[in-house]
Parts: sequence; C-alpha cells; structure tokens
Amino acid sequence: MSRRIVQISSFDILPGKLEQFKDAIRKAVAFAEANGPQLVVETFVDDEAMRAHSLQIMPSSEAILEHWRIADPHIRDVMESCVMRRLDVYGQPSEEVILGLLSLIEQGVPVTITPGFVGFRRG
Repeated sequence: MSRRIVQISSFDILPGKLEQFKDAIRKAVAFAEANGPQLVVETFVDDEAMRAHSLQIMPSSEAILEHWRIADPHIRDVMESCVMRRLDVYGQPSEEVILGLLSLIEQGVPVTITPGFVGFRRG
C-alpha cells in the first residue's frame, strides 16, 4: 500500500458565487467527514480576493481513487462556482492516480507532484 499523500488545491471563486461556493464546500466537507477516506480536510477562503485553498491528506493512492468515486456529485457542485487554478500533490501517487490527474492537465490546470523526502507523524 502506498504512503500518505497531501493535496493542496487552489481555486478562484466566480464573481457573485461566493455564498454558493461556501455552501457547496460545506456540504462536500460534511460528506467527506461522514463517508470519505481522507485523514484531514481543511478549506481556507479569502472572501475579499475570491480565492480558496483546500488541503487534504489521504492515507494512500487507493483512498484518492475511492474519494473520486464517491464524491463526484459534490465535486461537480463545488466546481459550478469556481475555477481550479492549480493542484499541488506531495507524496508518491500511484500510476492510476497520475493518469486520473491528466484531465486537469488537459484543461490547463497546473499540477505538480513532489515526492516525499523526510519527515515524521504524531498520532
């Protein structure tokens, strides 16, 4: 099984869609908390700049694939009110996850993958 993977997504919130975005994010995070494989989900919103960032820590590549499978309707709802600006992935995702990210790259979203080097975890 692969190791933990950190994902940081950055979004521009569409004009006039801030409350719609926040509502969709609240619902998506509640769904992830109840059903998703994520170890951590944190979302940060800058109302004035109309930008948001989402941090997710996944236990494995398999968890990312499961997240994509079960959360698609919530992801679509969020994406109605924003545009993804970039995705930074930290860790060693599987080939299947990397292939799944190709659709973002084809849409012009910058995607970076940075392998892990050294660290530790508590708890």
